Amino acid sequence: MGWAKYHEDNISRYWRDAKSQVRFPRSPVPGAVHVKNSPSKGDASVNIKSVMGEGKMMKEFTIAAAKPLPVIVLADVSGSMAENGKIEALNIALKDMIRTFAGESRLRADIQVGLITFGGPQATLHLPLAPCSKIADFPDLSAAGRTPMGHAFALAREVIEDRTLIPSRAYRPVVILVSDGLPTDDWEQPFEALCQSERTQKASRFALAIGSDADEDMLRRFSNNPEVPVFKAHEARDIHRFFRAVTMSVTTRTASANPDSALPLTLGEIPEDGELDLDFK
Repeated sequence: MGWAKYHEDNISRYWRDAKSQVRFPRSPVPGAVHVKNSPSKGDASVNIKSVMGEGKMMKEFTIAAAKPLPVIVLADVSGSMAENGKIEALNIALKDMIRTFAGESRLRADIQVGLITFGGPQATLHLPLAPCSKIADFPDLSAAGRTPMGHAFALAREVIEDRTLIPSRAYRPVVILVSDGLPTDDWEQPFEALCQSERTQKASRFALAIGSDADEDMLRRFSNNPEVPVFKAHEARDIHRFFRAVTMSVTTRTASANPDSALPLTLGEIPEDGELDLDFK
């Protein structure tokens, strides 16, 4: 056998043996590969530096979980909301919002929705914060009783302050207040506590006044953006347009490079016969 053939056979045997001895495990261990030991039948984990050298270390790539972006709705379900199709419009608007959020990409932010309803003797945490992609069924709301808005403020503060529900890594929450009347309970103290909460101050708060009986002064105080007025719904269909605008604002945040930055949203008074005046700056 000539020297060239001998040399070629040695090279082929070397690469065949090398490929058979070095393999990656099915469940890779960070910083290590598995090398088959020649003397024994077992496998041994060795540090990647000893195999590849200091200058050829493999980079570890990790996929971070999307940060939650909480959206908390405080919905008036008092008896007056049963009039003129208001509660039906609210149900449609909420379902459309959740469905839209569920269809959004979760690469940057995982939109979560929580619902606090207030009607009757007290407010209720109707829907705890949950990823929209996991909300399979959203039952219709019904309207009855008085307007315990103060208790709703207290519940909202508890949710936002609970770091097990909204961890520090979460994006700034969006809080939406919808009402067609005046609070019927002691609301001043829980309202001030909500507005002065360190975490709530960082949230984006929107308010919708439904009809002429809503307490617009209080709703105006609820909104923490001086450039955003109290939105007014003159009829049931305006409720849906309001939620559609807020939905657009939230989904636009998830597509931005920094979802934690507040996206200014300018909304004029909802016209009775036109589209919602929407302007992102």
